[in-house]
Amino acid sequence: MESQIHTLANLFAQLGLPNEPAAIDAFISTHAPLPDAVPLADAAFWTPAQAAFLRAEIAEDADWSAVVDSLNLQLRRRR
Repeated sequence: MESQIHTLANLFAQLGLPNEPAAIDAFISTHAPLPDAVPLADAAFWTPAQAAFLRAEIAEDADWSAVVDSLNLQLRRRR
């Protein structure tokens, strides 16, 4: 089975969030910086379903894990 390559826009759509570039930038700006002590999936701004999806993808090192890691890094940057 081949792995799929997902984009940040695909991830936001999968999470049920607006996935236009401006909306993604606004989301990251609003929620960054995420404290280092808080795992991405435990951030207060996710719904339970979104958190479960993120947790599963990270734990399973699944197709989405690379883009989830990218989002994690972007949310931890100081702006």
